[in-house]
This record gives sequence, C-alpha cells and structure tokens, in this order.
Amino acid sequence: MLGHVHDDLLSIGQFARLARLSVKQLRHYAALGLLEPAWIDPASGYRYYRTAQARDALVIGLLRSLDVPLPVIADVLSGGDGGQDAPAGGSAAAALARVRDDLEAELARRRRTLNSLERILATGLPGAEVTLVAEPPRPAIVVRDLAATPEDIGRATSACVARLLAAAPPAPALVGLFPLDYGESVPVAVALTGTGLPQVPGAAPEILPGGTFAVAAHVGPYDQIPLTAHALLAWCAERGHAPTGPLREAYVSDPATTPPERLVTHLMIALEDER
Repeated sequence: MLGHVHDDLLSIGQFARLARLSVKQLRHYAALGLLEPAWIDPASGYRYYRTAQARDALVIGLLRSLDVPLPVIADVLSGGDGGQDAPAGGSAAAALARVRDDLEAELARRRRTLNSLERILATGLPGAEVTLVAEPPRPAIVVRDLAATPEDIGRATSACVARLLAAAPPAPALVGLFPLDYGESVPVAVALTGTGLPQVPGAAPEILPGGTFAVAAHVGPYDQIPLTAHALLAWCAERGHAPTGPLREAYVSDPATTPPERLVTHLMIALEDER
C-alpha cells in the first residue's frame, strides 16, 4: 500500500506508479500545464500529487494510447467532459470527433496503399502500353478546387465533377487535370469538353491546349491510377521524352454503372515540342 507524505499527497514516484505513468511523463505534462503537481516543496523542489488527480492522469494515459493529441486531451480535462461520469460533450466531444475522423481518413489511406501494394504483388511493377497521339486544342469549361493535401485530391475532384454534372448534358466528356508534382496543397481541375458547352457558375470557357501526348489506359479503381501514371512517366523517361503538366485523366467509364475494377481511364501527358 502506498504511503502518504502528509494529508493525501503522494510523491511524484508514488503517484507515477498509481497513475501508470513515468516520472518523465508527469514532468512533461506538468510543463505543458496539462497535469500540474498539487504542491511543490519550496525548499527541496520535490513534487507532490493528490490521489484525486489520478483520474486525470489515467485519462491522459488512455487518450494518448488512442493517439489523441495533447491539446485535445487538455480540452477534455478542462471541464468540457460534463462531469466525472458523463461522456465527453461540447467542444471536447467535437475535438475528439475530429481526431476520430482523422484516424478514419488515415485508415482509408492505408487501405488504398495496401490495395496498390497487393496489385503490384499480383501483377508486378506497373507497366502500360503507351501510344503517342496528336491531340487538337479542345474547347472546355473548367472548374477548379484546391486539395489541402494529396490525400484530399479525391474530395476536391469529386467536388469539381459534381459542379459540372449539375449543368452537363448526358454522358459528359470529363477530363481531370492534375499537376505532375505535388506540394503541400494540390490544385485540382476538371474540364467538360465538347461542343455546345453549358454555362457553369464560376467557370469560364477555356481551350485545352493540343499537342503530342503520351497516352496509356488505366483499368481499375481511381485510387490506383498513380500506378499507371508511374508507368507512363517511366515510359517517357526511358525514351528521353520531357513531359509537361498537367496530367490529364479522361474518364471513359461511368462510375455509377461500372464496377471499380472495370473503370477505364485514359491517362495523357503532353510532351515538349522538340522542334
């Protein structure tokens, strides 16, 4: 049984054992203002904690084991938890929900990565049959969005497609436009090409430049397009072709009626004019 120093105070070592934390962790949490000692001996500098603080210490340990960031834990401990036995509520619940959403997004990204790795294991390193195509300039309506991160590209692309489909004729010819190199944020655009283009709020008519393009067909889910894009870029590099952006994705299949594994997308990279 742990001995008391006086009243209900425990030394930092005793409290660490009670709270299942290390002394180093307790000092770190104290420095952050997350769990400060109940009393510090002015003569010796020794730190003491009350047994009532053990609950907060155990909450910190639990939430850290669930990858909850320390600022969110501070919100939970600051009074937004609705009482000792109530579930987290208010701003604390919202913060925890954001952590959950971030973890779900990371899990989805990991699953996409795993699926791509499984495809490589099954079929080998990505390869593609590439052809050179002379592409004429094409009238288009282009809508744009900004993906906050590379993982946000799917969301941004879907938002662009939704804006175009709201005004587009049946079976629209949609082309995604993506930079060859990603930064912290990624500009995303989707073009509606053809004749008799509709008016789309916030979008003006443009001309997609023509030229010589290296073209490869991707068959499979959209999230595995980077595998075929890699093969296309490798083909260009091996033959000394200098690619210029953006990478075009011409969506041949309707994802509403086509299984993901049968979706056909034509990838197109413009090549620099070497004349």
